[in-house]
Amino acid sequence: MEAFYSIQGEGFHSGKPAYFIRIGGCDVGCHWCDVKESWDYGKHQIVSVDDIISKITGTNLVIITGGEPLMWDMTTLTKRIKKNKMVVHLETSGAYNFSGNWDWVCLSPKKQKLPKKEIYKIADELKIIIYNKHDLEFALDESKKVTEKCKLFLQPEWDRFEKNKSLIFDFIKENPNWNLSLQLHKFMGID
Repeated sequence: MEAFYSIQGEGFHSGKPAYFIRIGGCDVGCHWCDVKESWDYGKHQIVSVDDIISKITGTNLVIITGGEPLMWDMTTLTKRIKKNKMVVHLETSGAYNFSGNWDWVCLSPKKQKLPKKEIYKIADELKIIIYNKHDLEFALDESKKVTEKCKLFLQPEWDRFEKNKSLIFDFIKENPNWNLSLQLHKFMGID
């Protein structure tokens, strides 16, 4: 769908410069999704792996996001990026079969289309978007499925930040194994 050089604004690697590759296509259907234009993959031009790789600039950290990247086989793309001595991160709902060679996997499960069981074991980071208080229960349930090494993050849904921030702060204080993820790029007004 698009590719751009920016700063990772979310989760464990927040604040690091990164080259983002946003893959078109997603049928998970989050009502609060901030990239709904990525859902219909047919609206986006097919781009060759060579073309994608030739445009990576500025950093050796590449983040593949979506849409939902795992709707597609990521093996060739990740293998070629890593061949160029780059670090490759995945942002996924985990709803599709796992493919690709990743250095970091950020799993952001969604209630309406749960992750495949195998991805819980390989997730380095679990990021739950908090839209309402029921999402906190979902977060606790999902955290029981990942390994002990997995970093746990709650991220307020952007449009409900003010409404939910106290709820999230209180939850994290009561559950200190959880961390806060903020969409720093939105606070700063950048991509």
